[in-house]
Amino acid sequence: MALKTILHLSNLPNLDHVPEIYSTCFSKGLDLNRASSFRIPKFMVIGHRGHGMNILQSSDSRMKAIKENSILSFNSAAKFPLDFIEFDVQVTKDDCPVIFHDDFILTEENGTIFEKKVTELCLAEFLCYGPQKEAGKEGKCLYRKTKDGKFVKWNVETDDSLCTLQDAFQNVEPSLGFNIELKFDDFAVYQQDHLLHILQVILQVVFEFARDRPIIFSTFQPDAAQLVRKLQNNYPVYFLTEGGASIYYDVRRNSLGEAMKVCLEGGLQGIVSEIKGVFKDPGAVPKIKDSNLSLLTYGKLK
Repeated sequence: MALKTILHLSNLPNLDHVPEIYSTCFSKGLDLNRASSFRIPKFMVIGHRGHGMNILQSSDSRMKAIKENSILSFNSAAKFPLDFIEFDVQVTKDDCPVIFHDDFILTEENGTIFEKKVTELCLAEFLCYGPQKEAGKEGKCLYRKTKDGKFVKWNVETDDSLCTLQDAFQNVEPSLGFNIELKFDDFAVYQQDHLLHILQVILQVVFEFARDRPIIFSTFQPDAAQLVRKLQNNYPVYFLTEGGASIYYDVRRNSLGEAMKVCLEGGLQGIVSEIKGVFKDPGAVPKIKDSNLSLLTYGKLK
């Protein structure tokens, strides 16, 4: 199972002391500023994409055991001593938060591979890919692109249908916390109004269905990270970074030092760093501690 760990470096800042600068209107009148009793423990383990990610070209059979980011994967992960599972949330064009990691869905039509952006699909079209819940109904075959540019069928030993964020809240073991990664295109430029709308749609579902389930938000998109923190004070928000392991146009994504700035400017609770970024800049760790931030790590050293 692919895992994340969280290392608590200091006490979290008081969520109630961060001002709310956005006034949000939700159709069901949900209270977005309820006091949260959840506090991050000193150490916890998070299951990446549930039971683990699918790497179809890997020789490790565990990478092809269960469909990632699925209800089956999440409940399988719940059988292990985990505190949280992590998964990726995007919003369809008809405003439904769905769980899917890749920016594009790949399928075959008449011998040709087509790719469609998840955020440009309506919910019904998104759900028509892969195994179907309805007996006797067959979904469109899913493909994935390997690092060397080849297209392979997304075949796993135990498959499952695609799901929405609401599905996860209603069908996953209720004691298991959710690390919701707010997924955005690494190479797109987002206007604040668009980010605001997407985050409101996601928060609508979270506040309606989360109940007492512990929640953590995380994202590689720095503006989205700061915005979701301003929109609510119930749940901790973490900024994801590769810590310089890869270089992006947005300099805020390229080092632990820049990640600290994002967190401190936006009142975020901590950083989620690729482990290589921590080893690349170990001197940043005491600075993160001194800044009253928490540090999570992911990835592997090989």
